[in-house]
Amino acid sequence: MLGGQCRFLARKGYQVTVIASPGPAFDRFAAAEGVAVEAIEIRREIAVWRDLRSLWLLLKALRRLNPDIVEAGTPKAGLLGMLAARWAGVTCRIYTLHGLRLETIRGIRRAVLWCCERLATAVATDVVCVSASLREQAWAHRILAKKRGVVLANGSANGVDLERFTPQPAPTSSLVLGFVGRLTADKGVEELTQAFGQLKNDFPPLRLLVVGDFEAGDPPSNRARKLLEQDPAVELAGFVDDPAPYYQRMHVVALPSHREGLPFTLLEAAASARPAVSSWATGCMDAVEHGKTGILVPPGNSADLAKAIGRLLGDSRLRAEMGVSARGRVERLFSQGLIWRAKVEFFEDALKRAVTQRLPIQRAVKRAFDIVAASVLVGLGGVAFTFCALAVSVGMGRPIFFVQQRPGLAEKLIRVVKFRTMIQREGTDAERLTPLGRFLRRWSLDEIPQLWSVLRGDMSLVGPRPLLVDYLPLYNDRQHRRHLVKPGLTGWAQVHGRNQLDWTRRLELDAWYAQNWNLLVDLKVLAATVRQVIVGRGVTAGEQPTPTRFRGEFSEAHFRLRS
Repeated sequence: MLGGQCRFLARKGYQVTVIASPGPAFDRFAAAEGVAVEAIEIRREIAVWRDLRSLWLLLKALRRLNPDIVEAGTPKAGLLGMLAARWAGVTCRIYTLHGLRLETIRGIRRAVLWCCERLATAVATDVVCVSASLREQAWAHRILAKKRGVVLANGSANGVDLERFTPQPAPTSSLVLGFVGRLTADKGVEELTQAFGQLKNDFPPLRLLVVGDFEAGDPPSNRARKLLEQDPAVELAGFVDDPAPYYQRMHVVALPSHREGLPFTLLEAAASARPAVSSWATGCMDAVEHGKTGILVPPGNSADLAKAIGRLLGDSRLRAEMGVSARGRVERLFSQGLIWRAKVEFFEDALKRAVTQRLPIQRAVKRAFDIVAASVLVGLGGVAFTFCALAVSVGMGRPIFFVQQRPGLAEKLIRVVKFRTMIQREGTDAERLTPLGRFLRRWSLDEIPQLWSVLRGDMSLVGPRPLLVDYLPLYNDRQHRRHLVKPGLTGWAQVHGRNQLDWTRRLELDAWYAQNWNLLVDLKVLAATVRQVIVGRGVTAGEQPTPTRFRGEFSEAHFRLRS
């Protein structure tokens, strides 16, 4: 379901960890994506004691991973993932709604599923619906409030791989009707077999190519299963790793499902330039443009299904026209690149909202603390300020201050003022740094003028250090998060190595602080800063007085993806 997406996120600077039930498919996915994986068994059906064990294992894993984002989907895994993420203190908890099983279930099971969905969406900070019609159903069933739920781009959890699913001429020996999916009643297998029984007489020698297998939950009738397993005109391929070659053997693809999220089958068929016959059901109506890329019929009506399939089987020109239109539509609306880029933008926006929506009382207390502490330090440091100003003036001449524009909160430029520590001439930083400058840097006295920036509100006592404007276009998405908060006199990176850190580690620590700051963290940073100044740790970058310039090195992010 997420093939290629995890690799894309890794290239964008995210570190992805996928947690899912163990099995051959999971192993193949891990090998193909090249990301970290953890196997935790989560049963599809309800099993109370096993579910509690899965919840405990998820909670342990998330506490150890300490992710910025957790994304979870499906009723069972989604609920357990959201609960574990909430209890683990994850900032952004995204529940992806892939479909609503309760649409076709009645009785106590429907009530249980409704409660699970309702709880999962309530615990989540954001809810993503894979199609517009699915969001409408979530609103109608009161699983989501009207203002909640987003559809990324035009929908779909992962889009369709347009290079893998390509148009190829169908065989001319005999007509082939195709079906790809789980062989369950919800997928319309009953109606499919009934329609095929009618069509065999009208289009001999019509064949039915079925890619998928039976499941214990929601099985079709014995009659339907017997036809699929015993009819010589039916080819039952079972589950396959790559369905692309099978679409190329089909003339028409049928998916008479009773409910979906946004079915990959219909998108893959469209990418293969195959017209589809589906139902006016949730999700299906988003994947097929009725009359242009396929035909939609009422769900549960085998007669209308047979009529629509027969219309396409009997008109090769119409099949070709709809196939071309279907391919063009998925290229415009459902390419993987489009979906992936929309997801990254959504993740970044969710993280920004998580920071800006932090409790107003915390922001107010942080600002009040900055004002009080900076005022006290300005008062107490008056003598030190005067001494440094005179020393720089006598030792290096004017100007006394080094003034430079640096990006601050939201990458807005601010003026950073420091005592000058280098003489103004050509040469390396090591050659221009004076003994007085070394002394000022050793005791961080050159930073004293920045207390005025704290009082003005441009900076905070604690935050990522303001870096050069030239670095802005070099940051990846993760690194840009350092500008979600005000820059600081000291910061999380400064107390974890300061200038001795490489850029990857330094910017990662800045991004972590921007996402996870709180008043307790600030107090820890200030206490550690006092110790750092006293021992003089990290003042220089090895033998160099200043760190090397940032060149845009790859930086990993603590993003964890839950599937």
